[in-house]
Amino acid sequence: MRIIIVGGIAAGMSAAAKLRRIDRGAEIVVYEKSPHISFGACGLPYYVGGNFDNIDRMLVRTPEKVRETGIDVKIEHEVLSLDVKNKTIKVKDLQSGEIFSDKYDKLMIATGAATIIPPIENIETAYTLRSVEDGEKLKEKMQDESIKKVAVIGAGFIGLEVADVAKELGKEVCVFNMGSRILEKVLDEEVTEILEENLRAHGVELYFNTIVKSLETSPNKTKLITDTDEVEVDLVVLAAGVRPNTSFLKDTGIEMLPNGAIVIDDEGKTSIQDIYAAGDCATVYHLVKEKQVYIPLATNANKLGRIVGSNLGGKNEKFQGTLGSSCIKLLDMEAGATGITEEDAKNMNLNYKSVFIADKNHTDYCPGQEKIYVKLIYNADTKVILGGQVVGKSDAVQRTNVLATAIFAKMTTEQLGMLDLCYAPPFARTWDALNIAGNVSK
Repeated sequence: MRIIIVGGIAAGMSAAAKLRRIDRGAEIVVYEKSPHISFGACGLPYYVGGNFDNIDRMLVRTPEKVRETGIDVKIEHEVLSLDVKNKTIKVKDLQSGEIFSDKYDKLMIATGAATIIPPIENIETAYTLRSVEDGEKLKEKMQDESIKKVAVIGAGFIGLEVADVAKELGKEVCVFNMGSRILEKVLDEEVTEILEENLRAHGVELYFNTIVKSLETSPNKTKLITDTDEVEVDLVVLAAGVRPNTSFLKDTGIEMLPNGAIVIDDEGKTSIQDIYAAGDCATVYHLVKEKQVYIPLATNANKLGRIVGSNLGGKNEKFQGTLGSSCIKLLDMEAGATGITEEDAKNMNLNYKSVFIADKNHTDYCPGQEKIYVKLIYNADTKVILGGQVVGKSDAVQRTNVLATAIFAKMTTEQLGMLDLCYAPPFARTWDALNIAGNVSK
């Protein structure tokens, strides 16, 4: 059986590795457009910021090592189109320019996502951060001492992480966002207000409800022209979100969301027989929303990739669902979110309640005590927890993981209030912030 995997970064290589472990005889071919495979792109902002200098630390496996396992990895090969009737793909060798066809018995699509390029004049002069090559180019610019002021277009995870490392490098930083706040699809307003206040306290300029119309470049400067202002900077980074890399699937009949994300079931199957998908090009099933959604996260990509690998090998493994659990470090603060936001609950017309509490991360007689804030969204009738967010200078993200477990287990606020969590003065208080949040949820 000939199995072709299109895309060799996260989901694709997870699938290939799992398939090889369970089926030593399968003929596995991986086509990857870039020169690299098994690339941990989430580390890019920290590479750019100088947290480490060897970019190979983000490359989990090389093509040569994977080929030793009998997987035929073809880098710098772009899949141009798919013929589902004849089970063939058209491929271009990006080095030689040759175009050829290849036939499959089963196919996996794991083409990931690409940076959204908004209609901004001269936007091609901005830097992006999705690939190894992007990282190397941006790191060189960011480490240049002549670069004093950095503008980031976009206030999602990547944009804010770039702003974070730029500030730590001593740059002036300004963030431009069309929305009214940062991370507005992930965190509720009470939480983003705290993060925004801290960003401003560190000198980060935040431009909300702002449309960047054009970039005017000169030899040493770039001027951002917005609908209300003009701001001169030394470097512009574009991070205005991502879209699924699925344009080559046009007219194939594969079911997709309006944004181009491939709709899959809990086994990774698409609407076309013998075709699977996973990763940032595909949907995931949300446990609280109870539907397929688009949440491009490395955690989901790797898990679904592993499941698809098993199922390509004849198994029937199922994805247990996502909560969209995510987190971020922003200067000296951290925040995490899991489940749904209050905005989600409103849009879903749920009968819900929410609480937002301020507490401390541990006892006052141990060094390092800081404020910590917890938000819960829960069913007003059953008290089952639907979503949670935690923000503070320390210990916020790991508490978010506790909330993810609670939501997955369909725990109630009463159960969270009495949950037996660890206590010792350097780590918590006798009633942890999560216990308190649960107990005040009436």
